[in-house]
Amino acid sequence: MLDQHGSAHPRTLSGTATRGETVPTVPPATPAARRTAVDVTALLERGRTLATPVLRAAVDRLAPPMDTVAAYHFGWIDAQGNPTDGDGGKAVRPALAVLSAGVTGAAPEVGVPGAVAVELVHNFSLLHDDLMDGDEQRRHRDTVWKVHGPAQAILVGDALFALAGEILLELGTVEAARATHRLTVATRALIDGQAQDISYEHRDRVSVEECLEMEGNKTGALLACASSIGAVLGGADRRTADALEKYGYHLGLAFQAVDDLLGIWGDPDATGKQTWSDLRQRKKSLPVVAALAADGSASERLGEILAADAKSSDFETFSEGEFAARAALIEEAGGRDWTAGEARRQHAVALEALNAVDMPEQVRESFTALADFVVVRKR
Repeated sequence: MLDQHGSAHPRTLSGTATRGETVPTVPPATPAARRTAVDVTALLERGRTLATPVLRAAVDRLAPPMDTVAAYHFGWIDAQGNPTDGDGGKAVRPALAVLSAGVTGAAPEVGVPGAVAVELVHNFSLLHDDLMDGDEQRRHRDTVWKVHGPAQAILVGDALFALAGEILLELGTVEAARATHRLTVATRALIDGQAQDISYEHRDRVSVEECLEMEGNKTGALLACASSIGAVLGGADRRTADALEKYGYHLGLAFQAVDDLLGIWGDPDATGKQTWSDLRQRKKSLPVVAALAADGSASERLGEILAADAKSSDFETFSEGEFAARAALIEEAGGRDWTAGEARRQHAVALEALNAVDMPEQVRESFTALADFVVVRKR
């Protein structure tokens, strides 16, 4: 199998995969003495409650029908335009942005424009990614391109991206300009990551290092920005903002490692996606890449099967059993266990980055609790 730095070892791990199996919790690397009783649900709800009214007001600026299409995407209305209490996502990014304002002693509200801007960019990427990946379901319902067509998915995504910069720059402060620059850099990295992800789908092999670079761009960059943008708006210096970005970047890698586990072994009732979702899309996610990089017969057999899949014309007709067999090989080769270990390692690096920042202890404990939440979730 692989060690935590991507090196191959000859021993493989045996295991089985069953249809719709919920991925086991990835225990956080935080020592018990450092864990806190912080209410993560309350942190997430605070970010959502503070950001949502401003987010709705921003979406209302869009010209019809983009405003209603965006409202559908965010879960505020159904496909017929009726109000709904849809699932708006985990709200980790708004929670981090609002929390980071507290590093400087500023009120949570100072981080709200940053929270909204990050959330707009995140959803811009989701709209485009769903279309590019052909995903028909997100948050337990049809995606925008499936309901409103590809053109609207593209246009609304573009509009949300533009709104993000608008929301920040309207503040008219030096801090807002600094925050906008960081968000723009993160957005470019996010787009780089999506381009890498698409290109990897057409390659037989991708290295663990390439996969981690892609996921650092696609997921880590925006979480890094979310973790620092509130502090930047609150007047934090560059050293503080950089340390918070490091926390968020490695938290993003842990977040994506867990997502990769859920993309193969997650429970569809929890994730809102199909069984074996990432395998259906031929994604070169961490469990797949780690399994292919390992030694042993399971790794060799997996490589042969995936190479044949890439040339198959009837891939879309594969049965549940065929996807389950591929998942079982990934697990037997050690890809599942390695990815869970990587999530724990990145979680630990994220928490270590906080040691470079002087902040109120309650804020530090909240950052730790959010990091723990990221690696133990099941959706």
